[in-house]
Amino acid sequence: DLNECGLKPRPCKHRCMNTYGSYKCYCLNGYMLMPDGTCSNALSCSMANCQYGCDVLKGEVRCRCPSPGLQLGPDGRTCIDIDECATGRVICPRFRHCVNTFGSYVCRCHKGFDLMYIGGKYQCYDIDECSIGHHQCGSFSRCYNTPGSYKCKCKEGYRDNGTNCILIPNVMIEPPAPYHI
Repeated sequence: DLNECGLKPRPCKHRCMNTYGSYKCYCLNGYMLMPDGTCSNALSCSMANCQYGCDVLKGEVRCRCPSPGLQLGPDGRTCIDIDECATGRVICPRFRHCVNTFGSYVCRCHKGFDLMYIGGKYQCYDIDECSIGHHQCGSFSRCYNTPGSYKCKCKEGYRDNGTNCILIPNVMIEPPAPYHI
């Protein structure tokens, strides 16, 4: 019988036991035997099956989440989203609102505002729907820009809601008949 454990290179990473016609590999405490005969730390991230990886601290495997906008779920392996907008911890700049994303959030411009880079910074500026022609005012009305929107107002001599202005009929009122005694 050949003692395979005494061969160089050694067939086992940690411990080797010679058997009749073969040998067996064993691992030290805290390690497990892998199919190729090597020993792997039993407390490894590959064994923990974490969604985004893990840390081994003080002999304990702990899954981690890659962003402060995520937290470890009840299963201890997957990460779930924290809705920063719903918690009220996020304050967006003027004319913006919070939109939750997976693991984070963005501050988007309100409807009727566009994000522009002016004076070295990004800000939401009002879109003037009247000057660019993006309004529904009728031909007998005037468009007035408002923050984030616009209003239509009928021209003089017309009436309605501003979008469908109609001509006010010119009714002649006859003076009262002279009073005779």
